[in-house]
Amino acid sequence: MEKVNVAVIGCGNISDIYMQNITNLFVNLNLYAVCDLEVEKAKAAAEKFQIENVLTYDEIMQSPEITVILNLTTPKSHYSICKDALLAGKHVYVEKPLSLKLEEGKELVSLAKEKKRLLGCAPDTFLGAGIQTCIKAINDGYIGEVIGATAFMMCHGHESWHPDPEFYYQIGGGPMFDMGPYYLTALVSMIGPVKEVVGMNSISFPTRTITSEKKFGEIVPVEVPTHVTGLLRFENGAIGNIITSFDVWGSTLPRIEVYGTRGSLIVPDPNCFDGEVLIKQYFSKSFEAFPLSSIYNMNSRGAGLSEMANCIINQTDNNRASGELACHVLEIMHALHTSQETKSFVELSTCCESPRPLEMNLIKGSIS
Repeated sequence: MEKVNVAVIGCGNISDIYMQNITNLFVNLNLYAVCDLEVEKAKAAAEKFQIENVLTYDEIMQSPEITVILNLTTPKSHYSICKDALLAGKHVYVEKPLSLKLEEGKELVSLAKEKKRLLGCAPDTFLGAGIQTCIKAINDGYIGEVIGATAFMMCHGHESWHPDPEFYYQIGGGPMFDMGPYYLTALVSMIGPVKEVVGMNSISFPTRTITSEKKFGEIVPVEVPTHVTGLLRFENGAIGNIITSFDVWGSTLPRIEVYGTRGSLIVPDPNCFDGEVLIKQYFSKSFEAFPLSSIYNMNSRGAGLSEMANCIINQTDNNRASGELACHVLEIMHALHTSQETKSFVELSTCCESPRPLEMNLIKGSIS
């Protein structure tokens, strides 16, 4: 099996599961090098996952051995590192969101096309068994034509458990930019692109007190909306509503539901790869479990990277967790905030195709 050499930039919290899956799960990836501003973090990752090369940022950009850069830095660095990678002739896959500013996201998509390089972006949880099963159920007509959807991400923020929660309340953070990509990517994957939105938002608590151990007692000023609501009109005419909140102490609301002319679908948590899929058709008395249609029912972060590597190997440019998809999701999030500021509907300028469903009967370790 041909392997693609990957260099990881950023060895923070999320990097562990990526490196674990690159090393132990996906057969077309080789973890060639790591890099972090804190060299000791990179060295620790290299020791844990038996990575041969701990390199500097410039060494990674200049290395002819590296095909893909996996950008796992904080959101404020996503744009600059992705741009440097593309200009250096590398393919690049980045954690969500694609960038902080919509103009920067559009620039990255355009630059990737200009340089004939692939741009990929998390989340890739829509490639997991849960969302893929929902896509199959919708495409096979189990709930008829989709007419609507609801999505809810309700919690009280991350300061009680995250060691460095400050950036969740700074520009580029907040519940929509942090968790919205999972929910919006799932909705676009199942229903299609969004045409226009209207949103309202608020900051319920002007400061947050960190209660996790590392920075216990520190006060964090809140710079971004922490309760964000919106209505979405999809290109196919369906209407969805979404709430993402760091202000709610508890909720019994479902993660996502999709409604059709012949039934309703309960979608599992889009932050995960697994979960129970439930369907109630018009002739049924209650919801029934729908069997999962994919083997990726475990934490498979990196699936989008592996699928992009297949495209590199096969010299195609249609990776599923694409820059175009991520840029469309980025615009939806910005538009929901812009709508609050302008008190108006916002029509989107970007569009994308719904990612192709994964093939059936995949072998573990392969995405194609």
